[in-house]
Amino acid sequence: MTPAKQLDTFLAKYDPAIARHAKATLAKLRKLVPGAIEMVYDNYNALAIGFGPTDKAGLAVLSIALYPRHINLFFLQGKGLPDPAKRLQGQGNQVRYVKLDTPAVLDEPEIRLLLDVALKRAKVPIDPNQKRLLIIKSVSKKQRPRRPNA
Repeated sequence: MTPAKQLDTFLAKYDPAIARHAKATLAKLRKLVPGAIEMVYDNYNALAIGFGPTDKAGLAVLSIALYPRHINLFFLQGKGLPDPAKRLQGQGNQVRYVKLDTPAVLDEPEIRLLLDVALKRAKVPIDPNQKRLLIIKSVSKKQRPRRPNA
């Protein structure tokens, strides 16, 4: 099975509205972050898709995580990002996130600015001329339900 087909099977575990939201979000991010290597982790808590310059998770700049009722956009090197609109959530040592109520959140000027700055500040920049690659990195055998009330 190709990685794209495998990702489709992971998305199919979710409520159709969340799956559509995820597909639209991925389409937008693929345009905003050309050349990214996409790393897929079908983990215990969530389905996560990271965007980085290589297949090394530690270099990923962004990721989305799907939960039964929502999707978050994570800035994996987000500590210290300028956030005058106070959109970022989280208090960890590195990561900050924004809840994506709809894929249109990615079009908001404050979010675009956060994306631009995060990409410019990346430890290793993503080469926009590099061919996009989708890699399934891990699949947990045990997982929380992917649909509400499942």
